[in-house]
Amino acid sequence: MKLDEALSLFVGYQYSQNRSEYTVAAYQTDLGQFFRFAALEQGLEPEKLALDQIDVYSVRSFLGVLAEHGLARKSMARKLAALRSFFKFLCRKEILQVNPIQRVASPKLGRKLPHFLYLDQVEMLLKASDCTSLLGSRDQVIMELLYGSGLRVSELVGLNRENLDLESGLIRVLGKGSKERVLPVTNYAIQAIEAYLGLRTDTDKALLLNYQGTRLSDRSVRRILDKLVTKISLEQHVNPHMLRHSFATHLLDGGADLRSVQELLGHHKLSSTQIYTHLTRERLKDVYAQSHPRAHELPRPEG
Repeated sequence: MKLDEALSLFVGYQYSQNRSEYTVAAYQTDLGQFFRFAALEQGLEPEKLALDQIDVYSVRSFLGVLAEHGLARKSMARKLAALRSFFKFLCRKEILQVNPIQRVASPKLGRKLPHFLYLDQVEMLLKASDCTSLLGSRDQVIMELLYGSGLRVSELVGLNRENLDLESGLIRVLGKGSKERVLPVTNYAIQAIEAYLGLRTDTDKALLLNYQGTRLSDRSVRRILDKLVTKISLEQHVNPHMLRHSFATHLLDGGADLRSVQELLGHHKLSSTQIYTHLTRERLKDVYAQSHPRAHELPRPEG
C-alpha cells in the first residue's frame, strides 16, 4: 500500500472515532513532517517513500534533529504520539507486520504548573460582557460555562440545547474520547443561558452561534476571550483553558476533594488532577513567605 493511501485510511479512521478537526489536522501535519524527513534521509521524493522503508532508526533520527533545533519536549512527545497512533493502526489493519515505533522511548516531560486567574480577575471577566445585546449575552454564557463548570472549549462549542436541563441545573457534555459526563451549572450560568436564548429567534440546535447564525468555533471563543481581556485591561495573556485551570484551583482552595474535582474535569487519571494540589501548595508557600514575620530567611553568619 502506498504511503498516501495509508495516511488517507488513518485520517478516515480518526474521523470515525469522533476526533476533532484540530486533532486530525495536527496528526496530518506531524506525520507529513516526518515523512518528508524520512524521504530526505534516503534521498527520495516524499511521494516515493514506501512504508517498509521506515524503521526505528528513521524515527530516532527525526527526534534527534528536532531536539537539535530546540523543539520543546512536549511538542516532540506530541509528534511521537501521532506516529505511534499511525503505525499502531497500520499493524492492527495488518498493513504492516512490524511496528517501527515500538522500541522508541518517549521524551521525559517535566510537569509545568498550569496558569490560573485569581478570583478578582475572573470576576472582572465575568462582568465584561455587554449583556444587553445578543452577542454580548452569548459571550456571558461562554464565560459562565468555561469558569463555572470547567468546560474544555471543544465541550463548550459542542453543546446543543438538548444537552441543557436548566430546571435541574445540569448539562450533559461530550468530553475526550467521546465520553459523556453530566455537570452542574451555576445559577449565574442558568440566568445567562435563559437571557441569551430569550434573545434568539432561530431554532438552531446549537447552544452558541456566531454572528452568521452558525455554530461557534473554538477559534472564535479564543477571539471573544481576547476581546474581553483587552476590554478590562488585563495585562497577562489569557486562554480559555486558564478558566478551566482556575475552576479546578478555586474548587480545591475552597475545600473540594480531589476525586470530585477529577470527576468534574473528566480526567481519566487522578494524576492529571493532582497537579492542581501542587499549584495550591505553591500558592500557600508564597502566602506564607509574604505574610509570616518569621518566614524570611535569616542572613548567614559571616566567618
